[in-house]
Parts: sequence; structure tokens; C-alpha cells
Amino acid sequence: MTDLQPTIKQFLKDSRGHLTVQEHLEEVERLLAKQRLVESVVHRQAERDARRPALVETLVHRQNLGELQRKLDTLHPADVAYILEGLPLEDRLVIWGLVKADRDGEILLEVSDAVRETLLADMDKREIMEAVENLDADEIADLAQDLPQEVVQDIIEAQDVEEQAQLRSALSSEEGTVGALMDFELVTIREDVTCEVALRYLRRFEELPNHTDALFVVDRDNHLKGTLPLKRLLVSDVDIEISTLYDRDVASFTPEDDADLAAQAFERYDLICAPVANRAGKLIGRITIDAVLDYVREKQEATDLAKVGLREEEDMFSGAWDSAKNRAPWLALNLCTAFVASRVVGAFEGSIEKLAALAALMPIVAGIGGNSGNQVTALIVRSLALGQASAATARRMLMKELGIATINGVIWGGVLGITAFLLYQNVALGGVMALAMLLNLIVAALAGLLIPITMDRFGRDPALGSSVFLTFITDSMGFFIFLGLATVFLV
Repeated sequence: MTDLQPTIKQFLKDSRGHLTVQEHLEEVERLLAKQRLVESVVHRQAERDARRPALVETLVHRQNLGELQRKLDTLHPADVAYILEGLPLEDRLVIWGLVKADRDGEILLEVSDAVRETLLADMDKREIMEAVENLDADEIADLAQDLPQEVVQDIIEAQDVEEQAQLRSALSSEEGTVGALMDFELVTIREDVTCEVALRYLRRFEELPNHTDALFVVDRDNHLKGTLPLKRLLVSDVDIEISTLYDRDVASFTPEDDADLAAQAFERYDLICAPVANRAGKLIGRITIDAVLDYVREKQEATDLAKVGLREEEDMFSGAWDSAKNRAPWLALNLCTAFVASRVVGAFEGSIEKLAALAALMPIVAGIGGNSGNQVTALIVRSLALGQASAATARRMLMKELGIATINGVIWGGVLGITAFLLYQNVALGGVMALAMLLNLIVAALAGLLIPITMDRFGRDPALGSSVFLTFITDSMGFFIFLGLATVFLV
């Protein structure tokens, strides 16, 4: 679970080495290559000279590994995770073996699911227990789904009573809810104390939890009353009571709330940290901006992969057979839709034989229809994700997209019709081309709108699979409309 996407991280500078994370990866790859080369030379020399070959190889091996380890010790856990993700399995395990044990947990949190699986497979139960012993309950819960059940149970039993309750709460939360994102690092204050008492209380902390921009105000029974921004506390008179300063109207969540809605609230209200209370109103945790950003990034990555039939479990360096199995279902679906489209073309073989120009022109109609439909789908999926699309607005969106399709169809259909006429000196062919373009853009607009809305109605992610079905419809209908019109008017 990396903090930043690689495309952004490439430009971040390390405060010590002044290298980008991409350059760190290249340097590690260079050191690994140097290690293999030097050890190969030493091994060959040792075979010629039988005197103490094992000792020489061991010394060289340790020297090279020491240089790699010193390099890794200077890097942030997120950067080490990036390096692990960018290495083949054999090199990855070499680097993982050089990481200090007290950093294992942080790095496991940062790496992708696929890479984490390969790292955990190389660890025994004792190493896993040591890796998670310094993690918070919410962080352990993030790793739990990738751990053997017996190891998870041992981890729970190793916690104290309070941490056990927090960990069980985090583990019981469904994925995609606020409960799965929240942590338990809370700084609370009562409303009946003064600013002086509050400041004295804060000084008792060695440091405040990350992303603490406000104190959570609670009553004697720990019911959430509101929040007090730290910037307001610091500039207020020490004798003023908290009850006169804190905000009562705050964005708060329950563990059952949808994480997507929380992400929208963080974006809309520029939140850094927000309280999480149970249905009785008692404060139980908080959700922070870094957790929200991680969730949004991971969901977007999963969506991008799923659009082309990939799962997060596929590692960039995983075996060919495993990757082939991962991609097979999507390819099978594409094969079926492509076969149907080919049968549509096959039904008009006689027309194509009589007028060869049809074979050259029909991909244009289908291709532009698919592109137009994808534009509509992207807008609708975004609107559904933001909660802006509903049954009440569907009719208005439909009329708008049909209007846009008609305008584009008239303009670009006319352009293509004229082009077809100039190429083939056939007025009827130009007219068929223009009309087919208009009709297929209308079909694309309907499909682009209705496919994601229908998938959303049935509880499926509208971003997953929409492109396949859209391409199937625009290709099949594009061929059918164009070849059908050509058969009627030209052949």
C-alpha cells in the first residue's frame, strides 16, 4: 500500500541522497548486477585455486550485501516498497532479506498486494509476528487478509485487552467502509475545561498522532460533541472554556458508512482528519487524509486493471502461466463478443463482395462509435461515483447525450460522407456513410449511458466491464447499420 503513485514518486527528492526514487531503484539494480558479476569472477578464480575458496566468496558476498543494506537503511519504507515492486522475484527476495526486521511491518503495508504475497511466502510465523508487533491495530487489520488464519489469531492473542478490542473491531469491518479505514489514535478533551488545561494536557504527549489538526470534544460518557481546531486553541486566551470555542457542526462518520462517501466529504470540505462514532454517538476512532488517499488510489488502480481484465493479484514479474490464467476470463469474453460481431459482418458477405469499398469503410463507423460511447461512459461512471447521477436525472442526461450524438453525427457523418464520395465517386455510398455514422453515434450514446447505469442498478461496479460491452454493441451495431444500409441502397 504505497503512499504515492510511482509516476509522482519519480520526481520526489530524497533529503539525504538527492536522488529520485527511480534513481534509487536503478542504483539497487546496479549493485545487484555488480554483486552477481563479482561473485561470478571470484567463484571462477576460486575453482582454479582451491586454497580457501569458500572464505573468499563469503567475504565478497558480505561486502556487496553490506553496501546494499546501507543503501536500503537510508530509504523511506515507501521507497523500499517501490524498489521491491520493481525487481524480479529472485532479486526482490535478496533485497527483502537485507531489510532490518523492525522495518518489515512498515514496508509490508506499503507494497502492492501481489508483491506482499511473495514477501510473506518467504517469511515464517516468527518473522511475521515480529514484523507486526510494532504496528497499530488498523495497520495489522490491513495485513490480516493476506496472513494465514492461525497467524492472525496468534497476533490477536499477543495484544493487550484494549488493542485486542480495537483489532477485532477493525477486522470485523467490511472492505470499502469507513471502519476499514479508521484508526484509534485519538486526542480528546472535555468541553468543561479551559484552554490552559487543554494545553497542559497536550504537553503530556511526546508527540501528537499524525494528521492531528483538531481535538475531539467529548462529554463524560465519551459522546462526540464536536471538534476544536488546534490553530484556534493556540491563539485563544488560556482562561476561556472549550465549550465556547469548539465547532458543533462537524463532518463525522460511522464505521458502517461507505468509504466512497467519506472520500467525497474529505475532498469537498478539505478535511485532514474526521471523527468516527458508533450509532450511539460514542467516539471510537478517526479517519485521516492519508488513509482516504490510499483508498482512492487503490480503488482507482483496481478499476484501471479491471477495465482490461486484470486483477491486483498479478505481479509484474509473476509467472507466465499465472498471468495467463488471470487474463483468460476477460479474453474469453472478448472472444465471444468479437465472434458475434464477425457473424454480423458475415451476414453481409454478398454485399461486401459486390462493393469492395464497404470493407474499407465499415471499421471507421464502428471505431468512431466506440470512441464516442467511451466518452459518454466515462462521464456517467464519474457521475455515479460522485453520487450525482440518479433516476431523476437519467432522462435529462439521456436527452443531452442524444442531442450531442445527433450534432456530432450530422457534422462528422457529413465529413465522412463527403470523403467517401471523393474517394469512390459514389454519391449513394457517401450518403450511406453519413447516415450510418449518425445512427451509430446515437446507438453509442444510448449504450454508453445505459450500460453503466444498468450495472450500477444490479450492484456491480459500473467501471468494470462497461468497455467490453460497449465495444461489442458499437462494433456489432456499426457493422449492421452500415452494411444493412449499403445492402438496401447500394447493392
